[in-house]
Amino acid sequence: MRELSRYTARMLIGNVAVVIAAITIVGSTLPARSAQEGTSAPARCVSPGQPVHEEQFVRVGGIEQWVTIRGESCANPVILFLHGGPGNTLSPYADGLFGSWQENFTLVQWDQRGAGRTYGRNPASDGSMLTLERMTEDGIAVAEYLIRRLGTRKIILVGGSWGSILGVHMVKSRPELFHAYVGFAQVVSYTENQSASYAKVTALARASGDQPAISALAALGSPPWKNPRNHGILRRATRVFEARTTDPAPASWWVRSPDYDTPEIRDSYREGEDFSYLQFVGLQGDGMFSRVDLPALGSEFQVPVLIAQGAEDLVTVPDVAKRYFDGISAPEKRFVLVPRAGHDPNRPLLDAVYELISRHVDP
Repeated sequence: MRELSRYTARMLIGNVAVVIAAITIVGSTLPARSAQEGTSAPARCVSPGQPVHEEQFVRVGGIEQWVTIRGESCANPVILFLHGGPGNTLSPYADGLFGSWQENFTLVQWDQRGAGRTYGRNPASDGSMLTLERMTEDGIAVAEYLIRRLGTRKIILVGGSWGSILGVHMVKSRPELFHAYVGFAQVVSYTENQSASYAKVTALARASGDQPAISALAALGSPPWKNPRNHGILRRATRVFEARTTDPAPASWWVRSPDYDTPEIRDSYREGEDFSYLQFVGLQGDGMFSRVDLPALGSEFQVPVLIAQGAEDLVTVPDVAKRYFDGISAPEKRFVLVPRAGHDPNRPLLDAVYELISRHVDP
């Protein structure tokens, strides 16, 4: 396990009722402008073909949250990416991951509450708490801001892993804001996903005779778990086995862009990642994840639903995602199983997502 931050160490050592410690993060060295609360910002796209490149804090849900908008023409369809984690923001890596998409789409990265530069601006305080309801409200406010700011009618919503949970909640809540929902590494429910992941990795460990992995997994016992460390142990095992059957992502994807490669911003990312992780799993297995049950939201969608699922995904096992997909109704729906892809983004997975959007979303 990687070294724990000050925040995580305080949370995990001693009595589980320990109060969340306040953390002070030095502000970013990037110039940071602030827009007004969500929907009040004036329209930015005033002529077709106008490029857009904005990086600023936007007031969302009562706090300033980091939003970047990039594209070669603001008349292009708008994609809002929902990062995973929930603390794993994509803003530092967006140019490497999605830079080539900017010719045909306007791309929006949002550092969610409790993550990245948003966390640096609003560090954790005593009693800080993330909830799926609060995060969904934030996401809706960001979508409304983008529609007004870019002068568009609707946007395309793309979410992976944690972002796939948030994305489904957003399109179910306010479908009129979205052209389509595009998911990858699709989560379905705490009970199904966690049990299927543990069973699949355990079977692979036994089949390969990997005794250290067999012992580590046996020591966990079957989920659900109360120890937050258990989720991390399983996640490390999934990465080991996925690496044997998937194509690695280009190393250049995970090189931070220079504007995000400062000590202050790196600290914000790390501390926010730890904070969000504990909010997700909970100190007693009672975090946001324990309440995730997408089928309970209903099977009917009012927007197209397109899902690209890595065939080798050991976190959100494809069988679970496909059963959920088969049970929903939508104006259009497509499910693509991507060979040589696992849970984390790699070239085959992102190419499949791009193909789904380009061929099957009609703004």
